[in-house]
Amino acid sequence: MTTTTAPTKEPVRGATPGAAREPRRRTGRIRRIGLPYLLLLPALLLELLVHLIPMVIGVVMSFKELTQIYISNWNTAPWAGFGNYKLSVDFDAPVGEALLHSFYVTVAFTLLSVGLCWLIGTAAAIFMQETFAGRGLLRALFLIPYALPVYAAVITWVFMFQHDNGLVNHVLHDQLHLTDKRSFWLIGDNSFYALLTVSVWKGWPFAFLIVMAGLQNIPKELYEAAALDGAGMLQQIRRITLPSLRAVNQVLILVLFLWTFNDFNTPYVLFGKAAPESADLISVHIYQASFVTWNFGTGSAMSVLLLLFLLVVTGVYLVLTSRGRRTSDV
Repeated sequence: MTTTTAPTKEPVRGATPGAAREPRRRTGRIRRIGLPYLLLLPALLLELLVHLIPMVIGVVMSFKELTQIYISNWNTAPWAGFGNYKLSVDFDAPVGEALLHSFYVTVAFTLLSVGLCWLIGTAAAIFMQETFAGRGLLRALFLIPYALPVYAAVITWVFMFQHDNGLVNHVLHDQLHLTDKRSFWLIGDNSFYALLTVSVWKGWPFAFLIVMAGLQNIPKELYEAAALDGAGMLQQIRRITLPSLRAVNQVLILVLFLWTFNDFNTPYVLFGKAAPESADLISVHIYQASFVTWNFGTGSAMSVLLLLFLLVVTGVYLVLTSRGRRTSDV
């Protein structure tokens, strides 16, 4: 009985094993890499449409003498070159002097607001680490100012700051007798403190939320070991809590700074189109220069200068904080 064997297929000369599967692997790799970018494409297009294109148009407008005469067809406005920028930074002229005053007010307001938001939020987050009855309810109450719509929250403060029947004057003057007479909170020098109060009230819950999330990553064993070594609460916060939250605080302070420095909704709802001189934030000042005096060229130049300032401050802050992280790691 004879047996026959099937002829074996000789490999193609010059071919390597798996060569036929290589194009399919490459195609699958391209699909895996390209899928995230494909999913990000709608967001990138919306970002281009909503932010980048208006930003480019604003930069172009800053080089034009765009007033209400040319607002219907702003392309026909005369070319001003750097005239709007020179007018904005001429601090001896009324326009530049007013912009500089608004800048100083905004810097003072931002430093105080960010500092108080961080301080109150951090203290509340550390306090909430202890277990006690009603902690969940208290956390929810703390987040109410952050969850409320800005307009609804600020308009409530407008009624509370009223001179004759506002709650603030009723408590401070009628009940506690801390003032000699009812104060005007929405005009005059007190408007700065009213604006600062509203800003801190609606901003500190965000700091509280971020710091509380960062505290979850600190091992409890560190506090237990510190307590055994005789470290008190303040020493534990100084030696363990704050160093462990350094990266979280760096991002938190930057976000709070950018939000507060650019805040427009709060002063606009609180004071209207014409903010008092002591609460003349730069965002409202640019709005007035653009939509009240109808000088959109100058207003656009101020907006570009504000953007450049924030970019420089952000860049310097990131460089300094990155150096601080490298030094601490060493």
